Amino acid sequence: MSTVLYPLKFEPILREKIWGGNKLQSELNKPLNDCDNIGESWELSCVEDHVSVVSNGFLKGNNLTELIEIYMGDLVGDRVFEMFGLEFPLLIKFIDASKPLSIQVHPDNQAAQKLHQSNGKTEMWYVMQAQEGAELISGFKSIVTRDKYISAVENNTLESLLFNCPVKSGDVFFIPAGRVHAIGAGILLAEIQQTSDVTYRIYDFGRKDDRGNERELHTLQALDVIDFNHSNNPKTEYNSIPNKLNDVVTSPYFKTGFLYLTKSMARDYYSLDSFVILICVEGSAVIEYNNNGVEEITKGETILLPAELKQVTFIPFSTVKLLEVYIPTK
Repeated sequence: MSTVLYPLKFEPILREKIWGGNKLQSELNKPLNDCDNIGESWELSCVEDHVSVVSNGFLKGNNLTELIEIYMGDLVGDRVFEMFGLEFPLLIKFIDASKPLSIQVHPDNQAAQKLHQSNGKTEMWYVMQAQEGAELISGFKSIVTRDKYISAVENNTLESLLFNCPVKSGDVFFIPAGRVHAIGAGILLAEIQQTSDVTYRIYDFGRKDDRGNERELHTLQALDVIDFNHSNNPKTEYNSIPNKLNDVVTSPYFKTGFLYLTKSMARDYYSLDSFVILICVEGSAVIEYNNNGVEEITKGETILLPAELKQVTFIPFSTVKLLEVYIPTK
């Protein structure tokens, strides 16, 4: 039996949400099993009680934590293993917002460690599909004082302070910890974030759960972590030049590139010292590795390339669009 690491796929972890729909099945082929309010598919997770399990190859059935414990730097990169140990540092999701998500904010590393013994949550969104007129919220229209914010919350006028952004397929938004944000109705997107499940809900449109109760708000906790500065242009501009790597987001927590391929392309990862995550947002391709190994990736799939795979070749079926994500270690 081969023991050489290979491109890893994982079973999706499906999460019911009050705002979820059915696009994860209709657009991304996730097995919703007749549920009609699945809002999230966790594609790659090391969150406690939600650890991803391998679905392909000889490692099928092993979870991500077990793999890190066994393969260490060969899987995640030596420097990444030094930094994070057995914790996988990123959480990858697909999100189907049939209805708007709550307006929320996430703490940064310092606050999250102090209050929750957790990482902070900086994230980015890649919009895969958006219905006509769809919008999302990212930050404030102008600089807001703490007192003005409190008054708006008390008077139920918070939405008037926020930056509403029209969205379309291919748009990218970087959401640093501390930025007030919300995904609007009619948006299907891929989310890349630090491994954290800490969310402070600020406003929820008066919605009630299936027991008739309004969901908990975290007004006081949010006050201590909100960045009250305004957002000049919340949308991240990037190139989508075919058949080359286009840089999209560079942060201390992850680096994301965009590949729009119409022909074969080799990628060299010798300098990274990190795993690489591939998220297919359109089309499909074959991934060739280790001379004769092959794995296919198609829209709605996520693959983890172990750090020891230093070079791969992508061979698209017609065209393919991929997000390429890794941990910057230098």
